[in-house]
Amino acid sequence: MKPPRFDIDQAMQEAVGLHRAGRLREAEKIYARIVKAAPDYFDALHLFGSLQAQNGHNGEALRLIQAALKINPRSPEALVNLSNVMHALKREEDALACLDKALAIRPDDLLALQNRGSALLSLNRPQEALASFEQVLQREPRNGDVLLNRGIAKATLGRDAEALADFDAALAQMPGHPNVLYNRGSALSQVGRFADAIADLDRALAVMPGHARTWINRGRALQQLNRHAEAVASFDKAIAANKNDADALTNKALSLLTLGELRDGFTDYEWRWKRSGMTDGRRGYRGALWLGEFPLGGKIILLHAEQGLGDTIQFARYAGLLAQGGAKVVMEVQPELKSMLSDLAGVTSCHARGEPLPPYDVHCPLGSLPLALKTETATIPAAIPYLHAHAAIVAKWRDRVAPLPGKRVALAWAGQASHANDRNRSVALKLLEPLLASAGISFVSIQRDLRGDDETLLAQYPNVTHVGGQLADMADTAAVIDLVDLTIAVDTSVVHLAGAMARPAWVMLPYAPDWRWGLSGEHSPWYPDVRLFRQPAPGDWPSVVAQLRDALDVFARSS
Repeated sequence: MKPPRFDIDQAMQEAVGLHRAGRLREAEKIYARIVKAAPDYFDALHLFGSLQAQNGHNGEALRLIQAALKINPRSPEALVNLSNVMHALKREEDALACLDKALAIRPDDLLALQNRGSALLSLNRPQEALASFEQVLQREPRNGDVLLNRGIAKATLGRDAEALADFDAALAQMPGHPNVLYNRGSALSQVGRFADAIADLDRALAVMPGHARTWINRGRALQQLNRHAEAVASFDKAIAANKNDADALTNKALSLLTLGELRDGFTDYEWRWKRSGMTDGRRGYRGALWLGEFPLGGKIILLHAEQGLGDTIQFARYAGLLAQGGAKVVMEVQPELKSMLSDLAGVTSCHARGEPLPPYDVHCPLGSLPLALKTETATIPAAIPYLHAHAAIVAKWRDRVAPLPGKRVALAWAGQASHANDRNRSVALKLLEPLLASAGISFVSIQRDLRGDDETLLAQYPNVTHVGGQLADMADTAAVIDLVDLTIAVDTSVVHLAGAMARPAWVMLPYAPDWRWGLSGEHSPWYPDVRLFRQPAPGDWPSVVAQLRDALDVFARSS
């Protein structure tokens, strides 16, 4: 008796029905049989590939859908499904190419437009992604997934207030959706609403308790509220999911350092080289990396700058300790600091970044020296001053600064606009007008870069001499600091320079200060001569200015 004839069309109907019903194993067996019997059957190849993608078998899905497209290269559905497979394989450029082909065939395909926007987001092209999302939302204004992705694109572009509106709209369509809550919480942090951010992130974690990025962003929001012990606990949750999560470990390090736990903090701080968006700058140096594993007697060590000018100044103090231990110390620093650090005690030679370097045996980033030398609060090198203004440069500036009447006060109110924390640490010059009106004070503006109407505002105060644009490097800045009676600045390299020179300085600190200033008190063990003026609440610069004004009135009357 002959076996029953295999009816491909009937088998296809059965496979599709099982597929739609979620009975994937049964559907898979029938698809496989159909493809074996009819290897050029487009629908079977396409749907079998889609099923394999559902099962996570993306390599096999790729083979099957590509085979289907050889038969019918103008199928928008197959092109969209192939793009999904490319996305799963992290081949985003190929995914985008598939979607562009699908849209060339069917320009109004909303799924293709939506996926195209997502592909562009993955390729870090948020402005282009917005255009795709806008097209979808014109026809489907309540599409929660697209509202979410448009919000992500806007947040990536720094348009956080607009992003929040999209996240609110997405949440209205998808109440309690953890991905919306995660992104909304992150955007709330960006606009300074940290308590609200934590509330959203907590709601997201109730649904996805193992989501590491949510724990990290929660920890960062807690840091901004000076709740560092809680922040450490949040970062530990992320680390529990992945013990090598460099973002969590680096942020945990910053909280530990802020809390004064320097040993553990600097140990975890070594993870900074592997955090998101970071290039490991240590790889550009030959020879062994030294982190204190052995004595350096008789060896040449290269100390190289890795972060901002302030960090270089702060950690340059360790050069003398290494020299006392028998090492020959060579430094590579930012060009602006070469002149200033060339006569640092214990340094054999100092080179600007990019200049040829002499031979050396080992190297160490400046920010790793506290770890290498096992620094604790009680053992912070305190041989201050360790930097000095150059006499010839002081002489160059003396006629400009010394004749100014009354007490002479250098002033800097902003750091680099590109700094990640600029919004918190810089202050608008207009908020400092109560200081500028102080009697008996001649201000010397050492602000290098003026913003907005700063120049116009400075011109309204005859007791302000602006020299910031004439400072060639930090040696010039040091000369002015040496000639004035006091320096007032936000947390920038100016404060580090004045502190390292043991010159009187007052620093205006945001509510959540950088780790080196700690959480309380008027002084830091890193710079004992610097006086700290802290915001009592996030963003409250007027209170800081009021404190400074009172202190400045006393200072102006002092002998």
